[in-house]
Amino acid sequence: MIKFPSATAVGRRLPKEAFYKHLPLTKPLKDKFVSDVERIVVENSLTQENLNLTNESEIKEILLLSITLKKQEFDGKVVEAIARQNPHKLVFLLIYEDSRQLALYHSKLYRTPWMEDVSLIPQGFSLDEIWNSFIEQIALYGEQAENAGTLSIEERLALQEQIQKLEKLIQKTEAAAWKEQQPKKQFALYSKLREYKKQLEELKHGQDENAHA
Repeated sequence: MIKFPSATAVGRRLPKEAFYKHLPLTKPLKDKFVSDVERIVVENSLTQENLNLTNESEIKEILLLSITLKKQEFDGKVVEAIARQNPHKLVFLLIYEDSRQLALYHSKLYRTPWMEDVSLIPQGFSLDEIWNSFIEQIALYGEQAENAGTLSIEERLALQEQIQKLEKLIQKTEAAAWKEQQPKKQFALYSKLREYKKQLEELKHGQDENAHA
């Protein structure tokens, strides 16, 4: 559940054309946007004034946009294009039937898994801090690394990316080892696999300094 202060409520529906007309989208992506999106609503606007924040921020406004979809397999490039072209910080609530997903753009697009319900809580004493708390809640959803508390958000994101890449590499190597018929090559693949799994354990359960290794 997303519960922002009532002073931040907007509830203004936006015409789809207002978005895709000025976005540098390819024609296929523009067509997807038209066909896949049912409606876009500006749900909330978070500012220093309406949140009664005393600390100044570089960020002047954070908008929560809900996008109701006609199909769940929605191309994230559209959301990314909207976020990159908008001067404000945007958080997206993607809705498909009874499923919800949160997304935001921070150097790249991050999305939570699809869920029946989502939670998002503004935490901090400035909009900069609140935006960082949203990055934690969305981009670092299901964070796998332990002992990452003393790392910066950027370091935690980099560590998470390393873990995800290694997990994909392990899956790929496991599949290759399973298929390999030649014992020598199979042994070499299993040796690689053991090394990858060891690295993964270190990234997940090692101390903070492992993140910098």
